[in-house]
Amino acid sequence: MSGRSCNTLATHRKYRDSHPQNEQQRAASLEGHAWLCTSWPQLLPHPCHHHTGDMAARRVAVIGAGASGLCALKCCLDEGLEATCFERSKDIGGLWRFEEHPEDGRASIYRSVIINTSKEMMCFSDFPIPEDFPNYMHNSKIMEYFRMYAQHFDLLRHIRFRTSVCRVSKRPDFASSGQWEVLTESEGKQEAAVFDAVLVCSGHHTDAHLPLGSFPGLEKFEGCYLHSRDYKNPQPFFGKRVVVVGIGNSGIDIAVELSHTAKQVFLSTRRGSWVLHRVADNGYPFDYNYGTRFLHLVQNVVPKSILNFFMEWKLNARFDHTLYGLKPQHGVLDTHPTVNDDLPNRIISGRVRMKPNVQEFTETSAIFEDGTREDVDVVVFATGYSFSFPFLDGCVKVVENEIPLYKFVFPTELEKPTLAFIGLIQPWGAIMPISELQSRWAIRVFKGLNELPLQHDMEADIEQKKKAMAKRYVKSQRHTVQVDYIPYMDELAWQLGVKPNLLSLFLTDPRLAMEMAFGPCTPYQYRLRGPGAWAGAREAILSQHQRMVSALQPRAARRPARPSALPHVLTVLFSIGMIMATLIYVSLSA
Repeated sequence: MSGRSCNTLATHRKYRDSHPQNEQQRAASLEGHAWLCTSWPQLLPHPCHHHTGDMAARRVAVIGAGASGLCALKCCLDEGLEATCFERSKDIGGLWRFEEHPEDGRASIYRSVIINTSKEMMCFSDFPIPEDFPNYMHNSKIMEYFRMYAQHFDLLRHIRFRTSVCRVSKRPDFASSGQWEVLTESEGKQEAAVFDAVLVCSGHHTDAHLPLGSFPGLEKFEGCYLHSRDYKNPQPFFGKRVVVVGIGNSGIDIAVELSHTAKQVFLSTRRGSWVLHRVADNGYPFDYNYGTRFLHLVQNVVPKSILNFFMEWKLNARFDHTLYGLKPQHGVLDTHPTVNDDLPNRIISGRVRMKPNVQEFTETSAIFEDGTREDVDVVVFATGYSFSFPFLDGCVKVVENEIPLYKFVFPTELEKPTLAFIGLIQPWGAIMPISELQSRWAIRVFKGLNELPLQHDMEADIEQKKKAMAKRYVKSQRHTVQVDYIPYMDELAWQLGVKPNLLSLFLTDPRLAMEMAFGPCTPYQYRLRGPGAWAGAREAILSQHQRMVSALQPRAARRPARPSALPHVLTVLFSIGMIMATLIYVSLSA
């Protein structure tokens, strides 16, 4: 066994001493890691299995140790680079690490947060989430998984905690060297170091967007208001009348949770929302059922209006969005998805009351655009986030949450492509595997193994994506970095040379090809071939259904194998066919 592997537990103990967990969390993390090692020994990549290219090892700075920073760091080590990760807080996890009090410059979540993407769709592509972990994980379980990942790949010794990045600036000889000077601060002391490349993994959920000027009278409101990033738990709101402004995922989650303790909750929205649910047909995770290559193909062939009609019909079959005061003017596919399973129950029981946009505030009440007035004690603004990178010393410019990046990764105006942004996207799907694939590609570019197009070609690609986004999505600051999971992953995979070849697989491995075409498009598909290929990818794909089922059933009652994906596919095809036939009949009858 290698020195890195032998030092893993010792490193983890040292880390635990300086970042204590309670014994239950610690035991669960190690138990999960033990499960992976014993159940999948042939599948887990070796902690020190690096692929060194012809080029000498380079120094890379990774900014942030959240989900994107961890996989970026690991990808650097896989490619034999000397990487240092700078994390301003005391621990890994970024957005997913709950703290009782918000920290400046760091994303903040509430205690009850559960992720909206299922475990098979969100895992890192060469490190499956343990089968006994729930399909939709609480933030504490996500942190367990991150700790297992960091421990297995020995990442912690490469992270400098409590270290802020103050400035990243070009070296005087940048045009020839592509090097950066990174100024950091830790415990009041500043230190400068030279790096050959920089990966920015600080995310886009750090700066609260609080449009107070859009709400007249707020300055005289005698109650209190806060942004959703400052919300932690419902106890302080017991017996209060609360209005939640905003109907994104945070707004709905907070409204639902507050409805159990507050006297009354009002959920205010400018344009309504289609509400998706985690639990889909047959009780399977929604993205597991619908995140397939086959349905992506259908989406490309069938007109968007028919797809929207079909999805709206499915969602209204669960509860009528018009009846519940939620139906928007836009289609389901025209905005980032809002996911919540509990909202209709809270509305039908009267604990949450839907309201239009707030027109103005008085000393003790909110007046809504429909003319109704409600006495309120607290206002929670779930109005999203803006992002900026003040440490980048003018290298990139962010205007209204827009930043011109090739494939959402590379600035186009640098003389050398040695700066990349990881995870600066908002996908219809999971962000972790996207960040990982972005990192794999960026690092190959850093090493000179992949080349970027000419500047004007990259700018044309950016402009084309910007126009397509404006055409499809409702105008909103959260739709400036929107991507669709499968097409964007395939786009990155093509750049890297790891895009699956389904036609070839149907000829050589039809069982695997069927699972990849009609089953969920899980991240393992991007480890089958090319740079960074993983020997365990095929087995991970073929056993993904068992891991999904294992989290739901006792061991004795688990189904031994995955049922065919075809019945679900045929059901979808039949439903689409019936809708198209109905539309044709109506058009001919008109």
